Amino acid sequence: MIPRKKFRLRTPAGTLILGERTLIMSVLNVTPDSFSDGGQFFDPQNAIAHALACERAGADILDIGGESTRPGSQGISVEEEMSRVLPVLEGLRNRLKIPISLDTQKSAVAEAGLKIGVAILNDVTGLRAETGLAALARRYKVPMVLMHMRGEPRTMQKGPFARNVVRDVMVGLRQTLDRARKYGLPESQVILDPGIGFGKNYAQNFELLAHLPALAKLGRPILIGASRKAFLGHALGGVPEDQRTWATAAAVTASILGGAHMVRVHDVAEMVQVARTADRIVASR
Repeated sequence: MIPRKKFRLRTPAGTLILGERTLIMSVLNVTPDSFSDGGQFFDPQNAIAHALACERAGADILDIGGESTRPGSQGISVEEEMSRVLPVLEGLRNRLKIPISLDTQKSAVAEAGLKIGVAILNDVTGLRAETGLAALARRYKVPMVLMHMRGEPRTMQKGPFARNVVRDVMVGLRQTLDRARKYGLPESQVILDPGIGFGKNYAQNFELLAHLPALAKLGRPILIGASRKAFLGHALGGVPEDQRTWATAAAVTASILGGAHMVRVHDVAEMVQVARTADRIVASR
């Protein structure tokens, strides 16, 4: 365990404090093809009801995505992505009290969401797809989650994989911070995500979780998204996505003990209990 540095990030909804306790980011995929819950919340009314249920279960942030980035996914148009996420954002306006994060690679989608009240942008490409996202985040005064990914979703799990995954992620995230500064996003508004499952083989995902304290050297808060992912199912001999809750709990615990400030999860109520328990262990070190 390492001491977890505290950070304060500005959002339109107020100041986001990271490090006092682990924040729970709830996943809401409004897609027909996401790896775990594809199609389950594709209907806007189902998505809105689930978002409100996640808030009641203890989520601190809701992360909405309209484009699947699972391995092998092809991507969709701006128009299609907007048609998926905007009705849900409109339906949650003035109803959801926790901040909304929008998971998108597209500036047009991001700006449409920001106008409705999105408080955080989450870019899995780390500003490699559209650098204009940084300018939007600066203009609207919102933080950004910037993730490490080798390649792109369509081909990322075909390799080649890094020889030293920890070094590869550290170098990649430093380059991401450089891009953020270059395109006008203050480093003080950046959350970093090492990209568990994005261009890493199964063993490398476990290696990253075991070496999370190294990421503290980057000086930014860390988000970990390991929930229900394939490396957990593989370790359990092929357990399907919806039966990986306990494996996810172990990964969340390891993430928190390794210094993560935020965890992105599907099973909110269960992971709230896991995080609160792990936080008590951290506080008692």
